This record gives sequence, structure tokens and C-alpha cells, in this order.
Amino acid sequence: MKKGAMASLVPLVVALLLCPSSSLAMASGAGPAQWGKKLDPHFYDQSCPHAQHIVASIVGKAHHQDPRMAASLLRLHFHDCFVKGCDASLLLDSSGSIVSEKRSNPNRDSARGFEVIDEIKAALEAACPATVSCADILALAARDSTVMTGGPGWIVPLGRRDSRGASVQGSNNDIPAPNNTLPTIITKFKLQGLDIVDLVALLGSHTIGDSRCTSFRQRLYNQTGNGLPDFTLDASYAAALRPRCPRSGGDQNLFFLDPVTPFKFDNQYYKNILAYRGLLSSDEVLLTGSGATADLVKLYAANQDIFFQHFARSIVKMGNISPLTGANGEIRKNCRRVNHA
Repeated sequence: MKKGAMASLVPLVVALLLCPSSSLAMASGAGPAQWGKKLDPHFYDQSCPHAQHIVASIVGKAHHQDPRMAASLLRLHFHDCFVKGCDASLLLDSSGSIVSEKRSNPNRDSARGFEVIDEIKAALEAACPATVSCADILALAARDSTVMTGGPGWIVPLGRRDSRGASVQGSNNDIPAPNNTLPTIITKFKLQGLDIVDLVALLGSHTIGDSRCTSFRQRLYNQTGNGLPDFTLDASYAAALRPRCPRSGGDQNLFFLDPVTPFKFDNQYYKNILAYRGLLSSDEVLLTGSGATADLVKLYAANQDIFFQHFARSIVKMGNISPLTGANGEIRKNCRRVNHA
């Protein structure tokens, strides 16, 4: 995208995101009953009225500079909410008694976008000191990243506060892994209050972004310990992956999760799964592991509008996992450390 086009896009995106009457903002179908009892989309209307404009502008700039960043920011929100709730614990660096979640297996060498969050936080501190939480920044950045790549918009409930601790153990155990079985993934979602529709819809975020060779190598060479590739992986697709993902080495080589439209938030991910071209085992098992999840894959592959509606509702639901509100937690001045540090 050309620089001039990006400059004109950001105000448009902000307008669409913030106008309750816009078709984009209402596409989620998320009404007041789904906002939760404590979070409120108007939370900063008086205390920091330009907060959402500031976030969208910086996310837009980051997306223009690095097309991969949208997926990275969206992923940060997921990985934060699945550990201790949506409290920005993921953003804390190690210090004192805190062992950073950035060191966990799901985040080490792959979680990124922290500098963008830092830039957003600095701009918000300049505009409205000690007002907007890092947890809310993650929620807003995830929404803006989705919209800027062509996906649905939704009204973001706000008012989360930031945790004073992290859980590297929770990060290792609670976040679904690429090699988990479908029952394990379903259980991990269920423990967060998320159902099968939420699971299949939210994994649709893999329509953008990429994954490392180490996350799917076993599918190419030794899926079940018998030295054979995964029979649910299309043979021609596997052959195309092997040169840059050999039996050993190349662990950090990146591959698009959706090689057809890698930077566009659409329903191509589900079409790939139907063609047995889901990159991760956790992608393809949505088709092969359960009739209920397979039906949803087929539905979303056939109808992008329904996928968008379900995704928007489910991410609002995910964003309401155990938020800190009221006097709990704090509003960090720097997202990387607690205030007393």
C-alpha cells in the first residue's frame, strides 16, 4: 500500500470503528448484554476522549511499515487473555519476582509487537497520564489490526486494569499449542468460558500471520511416531514446505498460515483446511477431529459474513475473560513493568 493511501486509510478506519451507527462497528452483533457487567465501551469518553484515535493511528502506521504486524498484535491479545485473564500480564518484562511470560514456549522467539504497544502507551501517557490501561491497549490494537487487514470491526468494551504479576507457567500450560489434540484444545477453551463456536471462529485469526517450521515439522516427517508424514496434510503442499523446513535445522523459518491471501483477513483459512492445507495440526484437526467443528469449518468457508459475525462476537467474549476492574490491579505507566518498580 502506498504511503498516501495509508494516510487516508487511518482516519477512515477510526471513523468506522468509533461510529456506533456504522455497519462495520455493528457487524459483530455484540450488544450490551455481551459487554459484561463491568466493562464499558464508553469508559474513556470523558477521561481520554481521543484514546481510540491514538491507538488506531499508531497501529495503522505500524501495519504500513510491516504487514506482519497486524497478526502479531492480534496474537498478543489472545496470548494475554488466555493467561490470568485480559490483564496485560504478557507485556511485563522479567524483574524482581516477575518471570516474564515472554519466556514461555508459546511466546519465546515468536511473540512480537511489543515496541508498537510501547509507542501507543507513550502517546496515551502524553495525552492522558495514568488513564488508559495496557490491557485495553491490547484489546483495541487487536480490533484495529483486524479491521486494517479487511476483517470485521466490533465495539470494544473498556475499563480493564493491568496486573502486577505474570505467570510463565500459565503461559506454558493454558495457551493452545500447535500439536495439541482437538479434545485438549476444546478443554483449554472451555476453561476460559469459550465454546466450540468460539474456538473455530477465533482460530480463524490464522487467516493472517505466519508460523515457524518447528511448530509443524512433525507433520512433514513423523506425525505419529512411525516416521511417516501426517496423512491429513495434502501431499503437494507438504512437498512445497519441506525445502525450507527440513528434518533438522531451519527451526525459525517462517511460513504463511494462509499462503493464498496471507495479509488479508478473510475466510480463506477455512477453505485451506477443507483442501487439507491447514499448516498446523491444530488447524487441520478442526476438520478431521470432530463433526461439530468440521461443520463450522464448512460453514465459514462457504459464508465469510457469518465467520466475521461469529469472530467479532467471540473475540468480545474472549476479551471479557477475568478482567481486573475497579480497585484491582493498576494502570501501568510503562507496559513493561509495574508502577512500584
